[in-house]
Amino acid sequence: MTREIIILGSTGSIGVQALEIVEANPSLFTVVALTAAGSNTDLLIAQAKKFKVKVVGVAKNGDVIRGALPGVEVVDGPIASSEVAAISCDVVLNGITGSIGLGPTLAALDADNRVALANKESLVAGGDLVLARAKENQLLPVDSEHSAIWQALMGEKKSDISKLILTASGGPFRDRADLSGVTVQEALAHPTWVMGPVVSINSATLMNKGLEIIEAHYLFGVAYSQIEAVIHPQSVVHSMVEFVDGSTIAQGSPPNMKGPISLALSYPHRVPGATKSIDWTQSHTWNFDPIDAKRFPAIALAREVGAIGAGLPAVFNAANEVAVQAFVDGDIQFTEIVKTVSVVVDKLRGSVSGVLRDLADVSAIEDDARRTAHELLKKVG
Repeated sequence: MTREIIILGSTGSIGVQALEIVEANPSLFTVVALTAAGSNTDLLIAQAKKFKVKVVGVAKNGDVIRGALPGVEVVDGPIASSEVAAISCDVVLNGITGSIGLGPTLAALDADNRVALANKESLVAGGDLVLARAKENQLLPVDSEHSAIWQALMGEKKSDISKLILTASGGPFRDRADLSGVTVQEALAHPTWVMGPVVSINSATLMNKGLEIIEAHYLFGVAYSQIEAVIHPQSVVHSMVEFVDGSTIAQGSPPNMKGPISLALSYPHRVPGATKSIDWTQSHTWNFDPIDAKRFPAIALAREVGAIGAGLPAVFNAANEVAVQAFVDGDIQFTEIVKTVSVVVDKLRGSVSGVLRDLADVSAIEDDARRTAHELLKKVG
């Protein structure tokens, strides 16, 4: 039976790869709708024509899309992805980057659509809201690390879990002692993965792994004290689960997102040939090293923020988005990114302790965090 899917963030890395999976498996998937920010209109228009979608959502340039796609319903404006996510379908793939993905995640869940979640910020900024809405098997992970844990836990008891071990490539600076002179170009040059600029820089600071620790807590209901991260430069073992009897189960495959994407779209089935397998005719050496907490303080900060909970993870994420953009714009040094986030967290930790009631609460907290971060960066400048 063909599954009807909606892809949010179709022009980004996750969206493009998802459409390649659809193209290779036309008997398994039909694309009902696509959404994108609207910055890359040519690609979005080409995607809509190729997959004969009925609905396209864009945050901007709606008139351009309408003119190019007669007969296609175009939804535009700041909440276009949320409106499209609420259309009834089998699976909504949320490939949006940033906390703007939270609204669409909630809208899809409220519409009883299954959500294949690549937008980790949905759980970081609004984990309590998401979990309150998600039914069993309605929220499926797409991040390769969380997909690995999900697969390792299939058929296992939660009470038998000792630890979740997230693997991190270490980014481009895992072997570089002095990070004070890092350039934007160096931070974007990830040695293993091809990703968007925000995720690439988050990987370089290991902020990405901090966000994923918070995400893992919400996805699997495991205490922060039971979630660890290690450096694994080869990015073949995507994550591991250690059990109470001392056994560790690892999920491995070459560094490619098509495996995790396809599994979330087709669960409980696997898509044959979705990604290449490991070549066992060749010799392999895989390394695992502890993370240097002094050079990469984002991990400890994420663990602290996650344990406090309430609105603080939303502050953590929003402040990071501002700091990353400031680094890209040349306003601060690479080492100032996490320092900025830490200061904003300290300033606001006492004012965001209440229970998150709705999306408006999260938005208000994020607005405060962004404003505080911008004010701090002005003083630095």
